[in-house]
Amino acid sequence: MGFREEYAAHVAEREALGVPPLPLSAEQTVEVIEFIKTGEYVEEMLDLLENRVPPGVDDAAYVKAAFLNEVASEEHHVAAIAPEEAVRMLGMMLGGYNVKPLVDALSSKNEKVVEAAIKALSHTLLVYDAFNDVEELHKQGNEAATKVMESWAKAEWFSDKKPLPEKITVTVFKVPGETNTDDLSPASEAFTRSDIPLHANSMLAAKMDDPIGTIKKLKEKGHPVAYVGDVVGTGSSRKSGINSVQWHMGEDIPGVPNKRTGGVILGGIIAPIFFATAEDSGALPLELDVTKMEMGDVIDIYPYKGEAYKDGELISTFKLKPNTITDEVRAGGRIPLIIGRGLTSKARATLGMGPADMFLTPDQPEDSGKGYTLAQKMVGKACGMEGVRPGMYCEPEMSTVGSQDTTGPMTRDEIKELAALGFNADLVLQSFCHTAAYPKPSDVQMHHTLPDFIANRSGVALRPGDGVIHSWLNRMVLPDTVGTGADSHTRFPIGISFPGGSGIVAFAAVTGSMPLTMPESVLVRFKGEMQPGITLRDLVNAIPHQAIKEGLLTVEKKGKKNIFAGRILEIEGLPDLKAEQAFELSDASAERSAAACTVKLNKEPVIEYLKSNIVLLESMIEAGYEDHRTLARRITKMEEWIKKPELLEPDADAEYAAVIEIDLNEITEPILACPNDPDDVATLSEILADPKRPHKIDEVFVGSCMTNIGHYRALGEVLKGEGAVPTRLWVCPPTKMDEKQLTEEGYYSIYGAAGARTEIPGCSLCMGNQARVADNAIVFSTSTRNFDNRLGKGAQVYLGSAELAAVCSLLGKIPTKEEYLELTKKIEGKEDDIYKYLNFNLIPNYKLN
Repeated sequence: MGFREEYAAHVAEREALGVPPLPLSAEQTVEVIEFIKTGEYVEEMLDLLENRVPPGVDDAAYVKAAFLNEVASEEHHVAAIAPEEAVRMLGMMLGGYNVKPLVDALSSKNEKVVEAAIKALSHTLLVYDAFNDVEELHKQGNEAATKVMESWAKAEWFSDKKPLPEKITVTVFKVPGETNTDDLSPASEAFTRSDIPLHANSMLAAKMDDPIGTIKKLKEKGHPVAYVGDVVGTGSSRKSGINSVQWHMGEDIPGVPNKRTGGVILGGIIAPIFFATAEDSGALPLELDVTKMEMGDVIDIYPYKGEAYKDGELISTFKLKPNTITDEVRAGGRIPLIIGRGLTSKARATLGMGPADMFLTPDQPEDSGKGYTLAQKMVGKACGMEGVRPGMYCEPEMSTVGSQDTTGPMTRDEIKELAALGFNADLVLQSFCHTAAYPKPSDVQMHHTLPDFIANRSGVALRPGDGVIHSWLNRMVLPDTVGTGADSHTRFPIGISFPGGSGIVAFAAVTGSMPLTMPESVLVRFKGEMQPGITLRDLVNAIPHQAIKEGLLTVEKKGKKNIFAGRILEIEGLPDLKAEQAFELSDASAERSAAACTVKLNKEPVIEYLKSNIVLLESMIEAGYEDHRTLARRITKMEEWIKKPELLEPDADAEYAAVIEIDLNEITEPILACPNDPDDVATLSEILADPKRPHKIDEVFVGSCMTNIGHYRALGEVLKGEGAVPTRLWVCPPTKMDEKQLTEEGYYSIYGAAGARTEIPGCSLCMGNQARVADNAIVFSTSTRNFDNRLGKGAQVYLGSAELAAVCSLLGKIPTKEEYLELTKKIEGKEDDIYKYLNFNLIPNYKLN
């Protein structure tokens, strides 16, 4: 079967799924070019070449650019493509392999080619170092290069695009209540995320009947469809959620197959990470009262006035935020706007022109004259400033960037579209923790190809089975620095991280910085002494518990209050925690919908952590992990910090949006997150007193990034000598280092005697894309979040400590406070040994493998 027959079969197969064909591979692009050269099926093949080849630095883009360069330079004559037409097609490829041919075309003897090259380059933003080539041609007197430089200086790449209209008419697609990113991008379909149209078919499949058919019917009204919800986008930092919304409600991007931009998102509350990802992607997110909007309503939105009308009646008002969002939408997203503004500034500097005045400038807050919080100082340091005020726009240096495997293929595609062949962030880490245990064929292929893609750009690639990204990435972080990651639980125990979708993570990795409007901070201050039987996980849940008491957080979604949403959670009062313990607190800030988290620690636990981490990174180099130069550079920086250990401190007069004090003396029993909302927290006694809450437990999961080796020793001590448990018990340590140590200490024999199902290190049930609990099971879990259907279909999930998990697995129910304290007495007197963390520098001759 020839190429045309095979491709026709592929198109038919995809049509049956309701999606367009996949972009062409490099091999398919070669076939298409051969047909064009021989003059066969020319119109069909030209369409494929122009519209079905990925842009940037994809392998297929390399083939396409090389061919078009031959035509443009007139080295090869093709009847179907004039040289200037080849240049036009090169200009649709965004950047990367097309840039040098376009720069070369500026010096062509063919005037049509030159004019086409001027137009193409004037609207190409991803030129990177090729800017210097154009600048040099300009200085040599090349008139075409000067015209390109002048166009960049005038920002014609921006002004030639249509501005956001004064009035937008949309048809409402409303999802009442809360929509989380699991709803928009189900974890069970994570393996399809890089195939945007196919993955978009799963949007809201578990939440409502025929959502895709409903959207199609709404489009028949002739207006764009807007996504509307009371609370939108909580949960993970999944750009795949935005991708799905944009696929159904956005518009095509010429020359970029299977991806869309634009779209309107309306929410009473829009989760901060989701809002930012919408900005980056060219969507228009608006926070406003949506209570008077119903499915199928036609709404007139006046973005500049901040008004929304239905049937001529004003039903809601709002304020555009940030104030630059109209520019972001016009540019096709915040990322292209940032890149374009930078290009315009460089061109104006070359031409001796002053600063550009065609862009909106971010509103900056007045200086209050007060001190700075710890987070404000960390971000300030990354910006070369003393501190950054809330509301200030900045672009801090990203010292550490993380990518995990269910977003990794999308991040890879975003990096290709950014036309990047290297990383400017100091350390970029790729993990395989979400797919290692039960890989699908596409996952296996990714395991083989993604590591080289990352390492070849100076990133560090872990291996399947190594374990959870956060447990590794945290060990590579430098104190008081700023980072990001394409997982909402990228929350450093030292330093600060602002997690984001795969697009912003790719941008941060490639450029070494990220856009940030500095959030306000909420201070949580612990005081008093920890009481018997109380764990750090109970303190995690004590934060929303106290906020609910003070009226700063509500569980109800309509009119929801959440003091933490979009703010930085700053934690004080536990300065001697080990870094692994501090991460339990920072990790859970994701469930608070916080933008980031800091934990104020003393120097001693930070020094201890870095000394251990240096040995781990050295052992990675010895074991052949790449890129070894990046690992060595990070080791050197850790050693330099230890020689002169200085930590930033918050100022005494720093200002916070709220201060919440929690008295440890008053926490005398475990606190759990109840089914199925991480904000719905209650004590053991409160749960048992409520007949509406389930008390029987069917399955117990001990795993996720919220755990460390101490939790598994505690689990083993409680289970020791008790025989098989009546529940289905899952045990999954976060890293292979934990697994090895627990095995050597004999804990795996205890798990076996209890009848536990042990899994290879990784995310396991927490992610919900691998193994699943039984349908409608009642579960106690140590995982991060418990949204509907995340761990299993219809599952009701409690979240709490590993110690309480052990008791629940033994009893098959939620215990009383007395039962819990009695069964955990086995831990008493052994705390120093049980909660001893992996200090690799204290293990003689430590080897990773």
